Amino acid sequence: MGDTMSEVIVVGLTDAPVAQRAVAWAASRARDRRQGLKLVSILGGAVGAVGEDALADRLLAEMRERAEATAAGLRATGVEVEVVVERGNPTEKLIAAAEGAALLVIGSDHRGPAAGATRGPHGFRIVSAATCPVVVVPDFDLGERRGVVVGVDGSETSERAVAWAAAEADRLGEPLVAVAAWVPLPAPGNHGRYPEQYLQNMQALTEETLSIALAGLRSRYPDLEIVARAERGYPASTINRHAATARLVVVGTHGRGAFRRFVLGSVSYDVLTHLATVTAAVR
Repeated sequence: MGDTMSEVIVVGLTDAPVAQRAVAWAASRARDRRQGLKLVSILGGAVGAVGEDALADRLLAEMRERAEATAAGLRATGVEVEVVVERGNPTEKLIAAAEGAALLVIGSDHRGPAAGATRGPHGFRIVSAATCPVVVVPDFDLGERRGVVVGVDGSETSERAVAWAAAEADRLGEPLVAVAAWVPLPAPGNHGRYPEQYLQNMQALTEETLSIALAGLRSRYPDLEIVARAERGYPASTINRHAATARLVVVGTHGRGAFRRFVLGSVSYDVLTHLATVTAAVR
């Protein structure tokens, strides 16, 4: 294992099939980046809240046995792995385990690439509270996908998302697709009609935002294919459209707080709600 947590990828391990998808994704990155893995399995619910009773001990022993079997398979491929099995609140324990880590990887807790505000509540809570980037792996086969899509809006959070996405695209040998979207501002009495010059100015401003965000990437990653997309439309729906064929999507998120929609920001919230592909939330 690396000398510091900044060299470690933490993975939430459960008995759900999607957890193995998350482990596989994290292991691939760990091998490429020469990072260690920490597999974290938490016994939650009423049993996890009681003391050292026989049922809790048996369940913990079974969880550790499964986790160690997974770890053994990963170690055979050259990945350094640590196993943590504990009792407690799974969300809180996983967030604490990832404090200072390079990355936290979790499987989605909802099925299929569909939307719904009540879907995946544990994932939302983890993404909103974690202090490191979080990757959410969906529970369906992605098939043949290409490209790393990143949402761009000119903010500092967006800058960090672009930097993270560029590094991942370079690692994966995939093109980086930077997407910035705009919508006309509503005005009284315009009935959805706008002067052509106004629309052209909005498009030009969005293209400039993209150019600034991508400046310097070509010199840092000379072999990286970079595609800039400045498009009219709502940011979340525009990113989701590109995500439908992408290998990875990266969005910026704004930090921590009481309400997940406002914590994550509406764009990252909507992208995670749809979860069309492996999605990274970077703060």
